[in-house]
Amino acid sequence: RFLIFALLAEASLSFHLGASPRRQVSLSAVGVGKKYEPKWKKKETLGGSDLDLKDKGLKGTIQIVFRQGNETKSTMALPGQPLSDVAAQAGQFIKYGCGKGECGTCEAMCDGKWIRPCTTAVPADATEMTIQVKEVKTKAKSSGKFYSVRSFFMGFYNNLLGMVGFAKARRNAKNNWQERQDYEDLIQKITMEKKAARLAREQQDIDPNLKP
Repeated sequence: RFLIFALLAEASLSFHLGASPRRQVSLSAVGVGKKYEPKWKKKETLGGSDLDLKDKGLKGTIQIVFRQGNETKSTMALPGQPLSDVAAQAGQFIKYGCGKGECGTCEAMCDGKWIRPCTTAVPADATEMTIQVKEVKTKAKSSGKFYSVRSFFMGFYNNLLGMVGFAKARRNAKNNWQERQDYEDLIQKITMEKKAARLAREQQDIDPNLKP
């Protein structure tokens, strides 16, 4: 009992005082201690740092500035680089539609002209481009509670529409089936009449005295 009590006391003491010496040695070996700060806390993001564009490691000779409302984002681009890729590199959101330059959803203003970033590339003779991106208004509409009264009635209404649609489709299918059966009966009747007429002609040819 005394041995068990001593072991429990030692474990409790080491718990209150911190990690064991062996644990402290292993943590200090990898640089973890009271003053340790993870690299992800010390490292600034490229977008929020005060470094200039070249120091951030961005490749390109043409500075591209995106403006959307009160926000401005800058990056560097190479001649011929698609503007959609440049926008993604700068972290600029642009709402696209067809992606072929036909619908005009992504239209943006550049040097007094409307351009479509989905199909536009950075000109080779440009030194700097400022692109005014249209603001996108997105309002999230709450669907309400899962078991709300409205959801119950909407579910009942959707089920009712489904049953009515099923009944209509079934009735139309039955009418189509009846029409097809009538048409097949008509074809069978005409075929039998033609066979009977041909058989009568053949018998007439064999025995001319036979009355049709």
